[in-house]
Amino acid sequence: MTTTDWNPILRGEFAKPYWPQLQQFVATERANGEVFPPHDEVFAALHFTAYADTKVMILGQDPYHGPGQAHGLCFSVKRGVRVPPSLANMYKELATDVGFTPPAHGNLEAWARQGVLLLNTTMTVRSGAAASHQGQGWETFTDEVIRAVSAKTETVVFILWGAHARKKKTLIDVDRHVVFEAPHPSPLSAHRGFFGSAPFSKTNEALVAAGREPVDWQLPE
Repeated sequence: MTTTDWNPILRGEFAKPYWPQLQQFVATERANGEVFPPHDEVFAALHFTAYADTKVMILGQDPYHGPGQAHGLCFSVKRGVRVPPSLANMYKELATDVGFTPPAHGNLEAWARQGVLLLNTTMTVRSGAAASHQGQGWETFTDEVIRAVSAKTETVVFILWGAHARKKKTLIDVDRHVVFEAPHPSPLSAHRGFFGSAPFSKTNEALVAAGREPVDWQLPE
C-alpha cells in the first residue's frame, strides 16, 4: 500500500497476526487463479479518497467478480465495462433524486476524488466466485477503516445499503455523524425501498447543514 494519510491511522493493523495470514491467503489465491481487483488496485478507495478529505462513506460488500469489472471502488467499474445492475439502479435513483444524467460508463472515480469513500468490506474476490474471500480477515481491516472515519471530528455522511452494510452501524458514532440506511440497490431488493429513498440529495443537505461542500453527483462523460 503506497503512502497516503491513511497509513499512520491503519499501520497498527499490519502488525496484527491476521494481516500476514490474510495477505498469504490472497497471494495463494492469485497463484492458483484470477483474483479481482488487480493487485495494484486493491486499496484504490484509500488512494483516491484521503482520510482528511473523507466526508461521505458508501459501503459495499464484495468486489465485482467478473473480468475487468472491479478496480477497488465499491459499485464502480472501469470505463468500457457494462454498467452492472446495482449501479444502473443507483443511476435511476440519482436521476429522480438530483436530476442526474447517466453517463455511458460506470466509473465512480469522480465521486472518490470529492471525498466519497467507496469501500468494500471485503477487498478481494476470486474470479466468478462471489463471497469467496469473506471471513479471511478483510472485514477486520475494513471495520478499522469505518471506526477511523467515525472518529473524525467533522460530520461524515454514512450510506448503508442492505443488511450487510447496515450491520456496520454499530461501529459509527451516530451522535456525531449522519447515517442513511436503505435496502440494497440490487435488482433483488431495490424495489423494497431503495427507490425513492433520495440518499444523494439527503447527503448533500446533511453536508451543507454541517457547513461542508456538497457532492457533485453528476459524472463526467
